[in-house]
Parts: sequence; C-alpha cells; structure tokens
Amino acid sequence: MDSLHLPQDDQDERHAEKGKEIKVSPAQSTMTLIEEKPEHTDPWDLPELRDTGVPWSALDTRGKVLRVFVSLGKLVLLLGLLYMFICSLDILSSAFQLVGGKAAGDIFQDNSVLSNPLAGLVIGVLVTLLVQSSSTSSSIVVSMVSSGLLTVQVAVPIIMGTNIGTSVTNTLVAMTQAGDRSTFRRAFAGATVHDFFNWLSVMVLLPLEVATGYLYVVTKLIIDSFKIQSGEAPDLLNVITDVLTKSIIELDESVINGIATGDPEARNRSLIKRWCQTFTNTTLMNVTVPGPENCTSPSLCWVDGNYTFTLKNVSETYNIKKCKHLFVDVNLPDLAVGLILLALSLLVLCSCLILIVKLLNSMLKGQVAAVIKKILNTDFPFPFGWVTGYIAILVGAGMTFIVQSSSVFTSAITPLVGIGVISIERAYPLSLGSNIGTTTTAILAAMASPGETLANALQIALVHFLFNISGIILWYPIPFTRIPIRLAKNLGNITASYRWFAAVYIICCFFLLPLFIFSLSLAGWQVLVGVGVPLIVMFIIIIVINVLQKWKPGCLPVVLRSWDFLPLWAYSLAPWDKVVGVITAKCCCCCKCCQVTVDNEAHTENESVENNKKSHTEVYDNPAMSAEKEVENEIKIELKILKMTQL
Repeated sequence: MDSLHLPQDDQDERHAEKGKEIKVSPAQSTMTLIEEKPEHTDPWDLPELRDTGVPWSALDTRGKVLRVFVSLGKLVLLLGLLYMFICSLDILSSAFQLVGGKAAGDIFQDNSVLSNPLAGLVIGVLVTLLVQSSSTSSSIVVSMVSSGLLTVQVAVPIIMGTNIGTSVTNTLVAMTQAGDRSTFRRAFAGATVHDFFNWLSVMVLLPLEVATGYLYVVTKLIIDSFKIQSGEAPDLLNVITDVLTKSIIELDESVINGIATGDPEARNRSLIKRWCQTFTNTTLMNVTVPGPENCTSPSLCWVDGNYTFTLKNVSETYNIKKCKHLFVDVNLPDLAVGLILLALSLLVLCSCLILIVKLLNSMLKGQVAAVIKKILNTDFPFPFGWVTGYIAILVGAGMTFIVQSSSVFTSAITPLVGIGVISIERAYPLSLGSNIGTTTTAILAAMASPGETLANALQIALVHFLFNISGIILWYPIPFTRIPIRLAKNLGNITASYRWFAAVYIICCFFLLPLFIFSLSLAGWQVLVGVGVPLIVMFIIIIVINVLQKWKPGCLPVVLRSWDFLPLWAYSLAPWDKVVGVITAKCCCCCKCCQVTVDNEAHTENESVENNKKSHTEVYDNPAMSAEKEVENEIKIELKILKMTQL
C-alpha cells in the first residue's frame, strides 16, 4: 500500500510544482511589472540627473581651480554652439528660399485658388515649409495686401497656415534624439505639442472665421479705434548673427515679393544679392513717346516731325559697393547654391544639436540639475499655482522676441525636454508664448510700412496675434482643455515603440495632407466637399468610438467595444513594424551590412535576456516583441511539464 501511495504523492508534488511553474509565466508580462514597481509606471517622470563626478569638498585647490576652468570652458563652448545653431537655422531658411522661393511666389500669384479659405490655409503651410520662415511668408502676404492683389479677408487663412508651417522645424530637431528611447519619447512629444496646438486652433477658428469673420472684424475695429504711428522693427539678436550669416549668403527679399505681386522683371533676377549699396538718380529728361496722349502733361509735350517728345522723370540705379558674402562671385544657379547651403546647414545644425545635448548632459548634474529643474518645473505655492503657466507664456514670448524666431526658441527647448530638464507640461506654455512672441515682431515690422499701406499691413499682423491669443484661450486656461499635451504624450509613446512612425507623421501631416487638400481645392468646391466631408465624418466617428471604448464601453454594441473584428494591420502598428523591419534588413543586405545587423540583433537579444532577469526595462519595449517573448516562455514551461508528467 505504501508503494502504491508513493507515486500518488510524487504526482501531487509534481502537480504542485506544475502549478508553481505555471504561475511564473505572468511574472514576465508588462502588467505584472507595472503592479510590482508602481514607481516606474509613468515614463513621463523627469529622470534624475545624478552627479557621477568627485564632490567639490573632496577636491584639492588644484582640482577646484581646474574644475572652475573646465566649467567655464563648457559654458563658453555651449554659448558658441548655440550661436552656431541659431546661425545654421538662419542659413537653412535662406537655403530653402533659394530652392523654393520662386515657386512660393508663383503659388501666391494664383488668386483664384487663394479665394478658397481651405486652399489658402494649405498654401500658407506649403509656402512656409518651402522658405522655412513664417516671417518671410507673412511678409509676402503683407506685400500682396498692400499692393491690392489680396484682400485682408482672403489673407487671413494664409496667415493661419504660416503658423502651422513654422512648427515643423522643432519636430525635425526632435528626430536627432531618436537614439535613446526615453529621450526620444519626451523630445518628440515636447516638439509636437506645438503642432497639435496649431492644428486644433485652425480646426476651430477657420470655420468660425469663414462663418462670422471673427478675426477680420475684431482687428478692423482695433485698427479703426487707434491711430498708430509708423515705427521700425528693432534688430536684437540679428545684430549678432548677421555678422556670420551675411558673410555666407545674403538674399534679395524683394525678388520673391516681386514674383508674388506680378513683376515680370523679378522672375529673371537672382535671389542672391550681388550689390549691397546702390544709388538711384532721378532726373528730368526729354523722352520720346508714341503719341501726345502719352505725354505727362499738354504743356510738356511737343512734336518734331514724326517724333513726340515729353519731359519725364527717369530713374537710373548705379551699383556702388559689392556684397562680401561667399557666393557673390559664384556663377551657379540659385538652385545649386540652395542645395549646397541646405546640405551644409543641416550638417552644422545636427552636429551642434548633438554636441549641445552632450554638453547639457555633462553640465546639468547634481546640484545644478536640481536647481534648474526646480526653477523651471515648480509651481508657485497655493493659491497662486495657476499663475506659473502664464509666467511661462510671458517668458516664451519675451525670449522669442529677443531671438526674433519662434523656430529658434522652440528648437532650443526641444533637447532640454528630451534630456528631462523641462517637463512637457512646462514646455507647452513656453511654446504658446513663442507663438505670441513671433507675432509681436511681425507687428513691429508692419508698423515700419509706408503710411498708405500701414493699416492693411498692421491688420494682417494683428490677425496673426489674435489667432494665437484665441488659441491660447481655447486650449490652456482650463486644465481639461489642454488636449495638445495628451495628444503629444500619446504620439510620444507610439514613436518610442515604433521610431519610424515619427518620419511617417512628419511626411503625412506637413506634406501629404496639405498637398492632398490643395489638389482637391484645385478640382473645385464640389470635389472638395464630396471627398472631404465623408473623410471628416469617418474621422470623427472613429474618434468618438475610441473615446467610448475607453470610458463608456457599455454604450457601444458588443462588436464595436474593440477593434478585434478588423484585420490586425488596420488598428495596430505591429504588422507594419515587421514590414519596416524586413525592408530595413533588405536595405542593410544590399549595403553589405548583414553581418553587422546579425551581430547587433544577437547583442540585443542578450541584453533583452538580462533585462528580463532584472525586470525593469521591458515595460516600455515593443509590444509585439514582448508578446513573442511571452509565447516562448510559455512553450518552455509546457515542455518542462510534459517531461515531468512522462516520468
């Protein structure tokens, strides 16, 4: 009897061990990790920048002096890199104008298309992308309004589009931080929060403007109420940066304006400025005219045989002093010079940004990091905590006014968001302030217009200002309405898992979508409404279903409570991630990189095994890879169980 009971006891023990091993499998899931370590559940927590160096108290006199000199050297190098970074952005803008400036002027010249508000919005986006400067595209619009080619009402949607187009620069800057997953998550979210604010503001204010003329009416009342004297826009940071940028390239901005306003001579002129100092002499001369009707006045007209003469003011321009930039004597077309500058400026831009991030990582450690993070991210004590965000808006506006470019300011704070010095909640009001700062510069520039065109130019600048103020009122004062932050965080989570999706986002939102809408606009209102309305309705329905699935699934039919009834590729990026991986692997094979790829994959697998043992990094890994690892673990456990049961 004892011998009969022994196998049963062994079998019970095996069953117990089997139960223990089966319970081990869920420990590898991300949900269990989240429950065991709640402190690691939020990837948006700012990382602690620890000081790994020798403490100050442990240094001798020589070490302290050396550290002071090294810190000062790093600070000087950081300021130099920031200077080169700002100059490279300026050169990048000039390069885009050389490559696509004349095309931008041609786009603005088609008044029949501009009369469509949606087409005007898209044209504002595309032109700003071409010239990489909202101030340049805004000045083109102001020139056209001043010359009577555009009315203020038609120009309002174009100004909205320039606001969107200028936000692509900091999104591109965030792409340079794709090396580290957590850094890229924060940097891309910090950059795209600006994009979402602009897109959401346009989605609300453009239909409102078309229906009521809100921006036009309010700015018209302001212009009529105040008699503003003409002034001049100040040169602040440009005084410092122009020393370098004008020694590399100098452009004639009047050429693009001339093409946009229909000047036939402007099309044959080069955008590259050759003569920096000219003299125009106007003299009263005898000139021949076709007939007496072409004379300046009957008293100044006489006929001599077959010729009719009159007195007329003739202006002649004399070139006095040549410019001193690098390309003044280069016999290359504008496109070639633009491509050369584009490649060089992008190289300098990326290099400076990478070095700036590394310098900031080395400088912002220990006590310095704690002080800076506390100053930037801490709210005022109760009950004045709500004031902090508005102070950040004012700081962003002031800094943008100093650098005279919202792209420069938002691109400068993007790496700070990435390394964890500035939270996305604080970067959001700073970006809103930069939108206001760039409009104040435009207002001062408009005030420098001649008296006869001052009213229209100033009204367009005020439209830009009021548009951003209205957007802030919509998406900031009430915490619930700060939707751009939530959207940017969701996009940051997606791009952290699937980094290729960041490039897809930029291409679709800033190129394909505007071109698609522009093409529909060219086809006419009927095609635009027939295609656009069903797509918008479908988009709204999908958003509503997603919200209900998350918060009120009981309100939906059983089928719509999840998207499982659709193919996996229709609602998940995991299949697309595999496609991208296969394409990348094939490209690497074509470039003879197969062996390197295999070594990297083996190294990655070894690291993933070690991380599984430590159980702290798999929370934010690719969901598709995590699922495959869980399946492998379950298969191993089942094989062990089968072996034990066979015994």
